[in-house]
Amino acid sequence: MVTKKEVIEQYDVEPMDEADNVDLSEDDLDNGSKGQLIKRAGQLRDRRNELNQMASERASKRDDLNAKTREKVDEAQEHREQRDELNEQVQEHKDKRNELNAEANELFDEVEELKQDMELGSGKSIEELEEEIEDLEFRQQTEVLDAEDERELIEKIDDKREKLAEKKEKVDDTSELDDLVEEAEEVRSEASQHHQKVTELADKAQEHHNQMIEAYREADDIRDEADEMHELFVEAQEAADRHHEDFVRVQKRLRELDKKEEEERKDERAEKREEEKEEAEEIYQKFKEGETLDTEDLMKLQKTGLL
Repeated sequence: MVTKKEVIEQYDVEPMDEADNVDLSEDDLDNGSKGQLIKRAGQLRDRRNELNQMASERASKRDDLNAKTREKVDEAQEHREQRDELNEQVQEHKDKRNELNAEANELFDEVEELKQDMELGSGKSIEELEEEIEDLEFRQQTEVLDAEDERELIEKIDDKREKLAEKKEKVDDTSELDDLVEEAEEVRSEASQHHQKVTELADKAQEHHNQMIEAYREADDIRDEADEMHELFVEAQEAADRHHEDFVRVQKRLRELDKKEEEERKDERAEKREEEKEEAEEIYQKFKEGETLDTEDLMKLQKTGLL
């Protein structure tokens, strides 16, 4: 299982240093001076922007890893489809091979039955019978035999000749057997060709299966890296959001302070106007009583609208 540290090192990710983060306490917010708060707002804004940039870079790397994961999954699916297609071909050749082997077995059974019917495998061979006939004829020609032995010898020769003739007749009729053997061997050869295809296609299917397994494994590894990169993105984004929230709080506090200062200035202006009005009324009263007014007093009266 990949770790965040390994992902940071492998993909050259800028680590987030907690020491660079900006803190904002309630005391800072409530009791800090306007100048202090303006400075803190700037720090929060700058750090927020840094963290947002960091989060964006991490999100980009995460998206790249997710894309690579999808590529590997697609690659695995292609190998799966090719494997399945080859396995279908393997099954087709297996079925054809088995069908042909069964046909060849039936033909070879017919060959054996035909041989038994022809009795080619039993009795003496043509060569053996010819040798025996030669021996008997030589004996007949060279030995002096009585009539009974002569008759028995002639009967044996005739019997051997009859068997020889039958054997030769059967051998002459073996064309059907030869054709059947040839057909059986051809069918067996065709079955062997299908068996060879089964072996070749099965090997290719196994290769695609192995490549599929490897692609899925690589996809899992990259997905783990993408998950870790996503956690790094969330870490930076949450820190950026917190800095933004604190920045907004400081801005709100500054607006409150601005509003308070404006209200204080309004009160001061109103108080000043009231004082000026009272002073102008005193000057006007003096004017009404006949006192001479200087230029400054006249300007005060004009300012308040009493002159």
